[in-house]
Amino acid sequence: MRRGRPVIGYVLVLAALAACSKDGGAGETSDAGPLLDASPDVGDQAPPAFTTAEWTALLSLSPVTLPPPPADVTNAKADDPAAAALGQMLFYTPLFAGPLLDGENDGKDGSLGTQGETGKVACASCHVGSTDFTDTRSPSHQISFASSWGRRRAPSLLDVGQTKLVMWDGRRDALFNQVFGPMESPVEMNSSRLYVAEQVFASFQAPYEQVFGPMPPLGDTTRFPKIRAADDGCHPVGAVPGENNSLTCDGTWVGYPGDHGPFDSMAAADQEAVTRVVANVGKAIGAFERLLTCGPSRFDQFMHGSSSALSAKEQWGAQLFVSAGRCISCHTGPFLSDQKFHAVGLPPASVAGGFIDVNDQGASVGLAAILADPLNSKGIYSDGYDGRLPASVPSSATGAFRTPALRCVSRRPSFLHTAQATSLDAVVLFFNSGGEGFPVPGTNELSALGLSEEQEADLVAFLKALDGPGADPKYQQAP
Repeated sequence: MRRGRPVIGYVLVLAALAACSKDGGAGETSDAGPLLDASPDVGDQAPPAFTTAEWTALLSLSPVTLPPPPADVTNAKADDPAAAALGQMLFYTPLFAGPLLDGENDGKDGSLGTQGETGKVACASCHVGSTDFTDTRSPSHQISFASSWGRRRAPSLLDVGQTKLVMWDGRRDALFNQVFGPMESPVEMNSSRLYVAEQVFASFQAPYEQVFGPMPPLGDTTRFPKIRAADDGCHPVGAVPGENNSLTCDGTWVGYPGDHGPFDSMAAADQEAVTRVVANVGKAIGAFERLLTCGPSRFDQFMHGSSSALSAKEQWGAQLFVSAGRCISCHTGPFLSDQKFHAVGLPPASVAGGFIDVNDQGASVGLAAILADPLNSKGIYSDGYDGRLPASVPSSATGAFRTPALRCVSRRPSFLHTAQATSLDAVVLFFNSGGEGFPVPGTNELSALGLSEEQEADLVAFLKALDGPGADPKYQQAP
């Protein structure tokens, strides 16, 4: 039997997670003793006796029914089934993507095609439906490889509908404007908003207009310059910015999908019309993403009457998770995230064969970007505003990253915003060490915890007990 096992005063902040604040807590504990009749012990471990405060804290993580995503005032179509059905089509289509840029695109080893090919990258390329919408396709299962290499891990999309400030650094404040990032990034889809709008007009006009009304006349090349992805005899498929990307064929401007020049040349009213189409694409994809959830777990079964649902080891991990409030102060609520930004002092290290981001300032840059972005939830493309943006960028945002939700965490292929850790054991070990002073000395919120290997293993066991069934299979593939 396990005897005299102490409750740790500073408990681990876990699993690919952002740091917990040092002054948070679940409150004082009492001497209430066991609160349920635990199942017979396995091996030589006896289950812990939860105090009233610990049990109350655990109940805060496990309501009888997990809540649906909160209303999204930025998106009038957030809960429209027709919008979600359109969003599923758009999520899985690769038609929006421009040329693959990186020479490592050779059709092998997890690449999506060969250099110069268009129409190869979809949202689902880095958020694979069959693996909890995480990136299990890219080499090393760490940072993502699309048109080129990213610098951060693509997070799981399960329960993303619970989030208002999205991305690791908060540089987007709504699901509808998040799509502009990957679509216009040269390392992701390498596309442009005009090309995306033209592809919607060509291939999705009917379902788009069912949800959002008439599209602008994107076939009118006097207002909307035509961008061609295919080689038409006077413009190469694999064109790069600044190289022969403004030629004409038969009197029509010809460019490549990732070129933003044609959009910049249009009248302001037509630019707004194109941007609204892409914002509506984001609203449809957001409606689809709100349907993706991890679902209830064995932990929830245990909390609501099934005393055999968790092993003694998993129960010890649950007690550690809430003891003294260290984990639960950041990983709080039904989805185990405060949705805030914390600095954990993660030092840069090589991932995916050599990539290192040595000076990632995190939310200090991301929040500044979204505050200045005309696409934000205060702008004309949003359907409403609910005060989600901060008034300014706090000093604590330097080197801070968003606290990820923990449901279904054990099935993720890598952890931390850099994907440096490839197992929960490695993540727990890092947080137990207390982190380091990156990117700025003195910003790290962690302190060393002094947990034993056995206690680390208990926390890992508890995290694995948070796995649910995952997204409905019908959402895990193109419709």
